[in-house]
Parts: sequence; C-alpha cells; structure tokens
Amino acid sequence: MVVGDFPVEVDTLVVGAGPGGYVAAIRAAQMGQSVTIVDKGNLGGVCLNVGCVPSKALISAGHRYEQANDSEDMGITAENVSVDFSKVQEWKGEVVNKLTGGVEGLLKSNKADIVKGEVYFVDQNTAKIMDDKQSQTYKFKNAIIATGSRPVELKPFPYSDRVLDSTGALELEEIPEKMVVIGGGYIGTELGGAYASFGTEVTILEGTEDILGGFEKGMTQLVKKRLKKKGVDVVTKAMAQGVEETDNGVKVTYEEKGEEKTVEADYLLVTVGRRPNTDEIGLDEMGVEMDDNGVIKIDKQCRTSLDNIYAIGDIVEGPPLAHKASYEGKIAAEAISGEKSEIDYLGIPAVVFSDPELASVGHSEDSAKEAGFEVDASKFPFGANGRALSLNDSEGFVKLITRQSDGLVIGGQVAGPNASDLIAEIGLAVEAGMTAEDLALTIHAHPTLGETVMEAADLAMGMPIHITK
Repeated sequence: MVVGDFPVEVDTLVVGAGPGGYVAAIRAAQMGQSVTIVDKGNLGGVCLNVGCVPSKALISAGHRYEQANDSEDMGITAENVSVDFSKVQEWKGEVVNKLTGGVEGLLKSNKADIVKGEVYFVDQNTAKIMDDKQSQTYKFKNAIIATGSRPVELKPFPYSDRVLDSTGALELEEIPEKMVVIGGGYIGTELGGAYASFGTEVTILEGTEDILGGFEKGMTQLVKKRLKKKGVDVVTKAMAQGVEETDNGVKVTYEEKGEEKTVEADYLLVTVGRRPNTDEIGLDEMGVEMDDNGVIKIDKQCRTSLDNIYAIGDIVEGPPLAHKASYEGKIAAEAISGEKSEIDYLGIPAVVFSDPELASVGHSEDSAKEAGFEVDASKFPFGANGRALSLNDSEGFVKLITRQSDGLVIGGQVAGPNASDLIAEIGLAVEAGMTAEDLALTIHAHPTLGETVMEAADLAMGMPIHITK
C-alpha cells in the first residue's frame, strides 16, 4: 500500500473483490480506466472462497461417493467404499486456490491495482483504505461498491461451534452423523443434500409450505423424492424455536401443526437468507440512498443516488446470485466509460445444485399468465432421451414457455441432469428473441442431453418426434 502525505488518485475505485467486484474492475480497466480494487478478505469473495465454488465441490464429491455405493442396477458393485473427509476438504481447497489465484492473475494482467484493507468513504470522491498497520487516502472519479452480503443470524440461534452458517458447514473436519438444517432454500437444500450423500442423517426444517420457493411444485417434488431416498427428513410448515447446545451436539426445538417437537444432531446449520454488507463503510454519511434493510437503490446503469457512485451484486435489489453481480459489474464499468449499457434481467437464470438440479429462466407458466401472456407450456421428459437413460439419470424434464401467437420463447424450466448447463440455451433464446422454431431447427448432436431442448421445441410447434402429443 502506498503511504504518504498525498492521496493516491485513481479513475475508478472498486470496493469488494467478489464475482461482481473483480469483473467490474477487469471491465473498467479494459475500457481504459485506471483501477484500484480493494477487499479485506481473499480475492473472489464469498462465492469463490466459502460459497458457490466450494459448496459445488462438496456436492460433486458427495455424488461420487453415492454413485460408488449405488450402481448395482448398472452391474457395478463396490465394496468397502470409504471417505477420507480430510482429503475431500484438501481437494476442495485446491479448487478454491486455483480459482482465486486465477482472479489475481487476471486483475494484474489487466493492470488493476490490488489493495488489501477496509474502506471507509469520506465523501463521494474520497475514501480511506486501512489495514492493521496503516491508512491511505484515495481520490477517485468513480466508485463501484460490491461489498456482498453475509448470512442472517437469528437471535434464538447464535452461531457457535455447533450452530453453523454456510461457511462453517463447508469447513467441518469430519462427516457428521446427524445434522439439522433450518431453511429449505438454495443453500440449505444443497448443503443438506451434500452431507446426506455422504451418509449424514439430515433433517430440514422449512417454515413455508415447500422447499426451494420460487420453483414450480413439479420441480421441487423431484428434489424431495431424491432427498427422501437419501434418508433426509423434510419438515415443512415447521417453525424453529430454539436450540440447546452440549459439548457433543445440539437439541433443536420446533413447532409443527401446533405441536412442539425436538430433534437432536451433531450440528445445526442455519440458512435463512443473507444481509447486505452496507454498514460501517460511510455510505450513510456520504448520502447514498438505501432502504431500511441496507439495500442500495440504483438506476438502470447501477448508479446510486450519487452520480459517480455505483453499486452491484447482493447489496442492490434482486436475488443474491454471483452471475447477477458479474453482469451488473460489466454494466457499471461500461456506464462509467459513457456506454449506454443498462441492466435487463429478462434472461437471468436461477439455478439450484440440488439432486436433481433445477434451473429456470424468464417466465414460468404461471408468471407468464399473470403478466397477461397467452402461452403454451411444452414439457419433454428426460426419460425419452437416450443420453439421460445411458447416464442412468432420467428423472425430470425440460419445459419451454412459448407465446401462442408466434412461438416466441419467453421462459423455460429444467429439472434433471445438467440442468445448470442446459438452461443456458433457453436463456439465450429468451435474450435473443428466438422462437420455438429457431430451437427446433438448430441441429443438436446425438446422443446428448441438449437434445431435450430441441425436442421440447418440436413439441411446442405441435410436431414432437420422440413422444406422442
């Protein structure tokens, strides 16, 4: 860090080096801006270090173990399959290190200056960057705030060695025998399912009528079926009330249908949402407009109430998705350079790495009708796809939502193998204004899972090949 009597001057100061911040810094540098990016933690933010990436690594390892123990119907039997969880964690760490090291290399190759420390905004053109030893003043023309979010901590369930947030759950040194999860959203379902794949006895307590709110019931039913097969007890309309901790575990009290119940486990994982990191960095004093929850208000170019201060990612309205943050980072960097770029969430996908994977983009059948569209919903099952059958993973479907008047693709859902990848083609169709005919006439390699999208498009046109109408 440069220290002296005079401030360091920079075109754009990016605060936060997660998927939003580092992408914003790279794009801003590509647009000719001098850029400094600062973060008090490791490059890559929550997503690369203690969120998206390590959780998917753990999920993948769990699937490998599960498949090794459950492939008899394919004629494969394995005996005495074991898990060295310390090596699983070591491998997970290697994945993280490769990616965070890659981010550092990308920032440096694009000539962005990387600074480690905490930021406090003095005014809309000045910030102090502090570490354990010193402080340095920075003068900037524009700033992009990308400070991300942190888990919500419930008063009855303070975090401890036994009451974990998602970060704690990812860093366990051994596979628990029993785990209770409060919250059946993305994180709770993913991590609960991952540990269940390793053999943990998991109970998920969800306060609403169903897990994975926002996805269609036909999709969540598939996940609940797989969770049940793994031995997971999913309790909906369950209100968690309190926890008693011992040296060896927890005793969780909850209410279901007016009756108080308890469940004991080694650990309690609390996943009930995230809170934006917008406090204690001087935003109030600077005059940035926020709502009561600390969410920053922005315009179509990610500009805050101050015309040279931009905000992206979990700290602005919308779902806390890494790919949303990256997208907004590009928009903000380009807006600073005078481009006409604006945010448009039409084709933003939602993905949960459950078992099976779920993905959605654009309109669902219900939301399309609520928006006044007359639509067709065309569902093609993975059970009629050769590649899915050869993978021994043929549960689920691809559904296209098309406008009746012209076949325009306005949405789609995928529940099944590689849903997280397959949704990209439907997202492109939504973003580019493609019709079902465009997808149907695109030649897809055979045998592939991608053919399911083409087959759903054929069905939308009323001329299915591999299923009957």
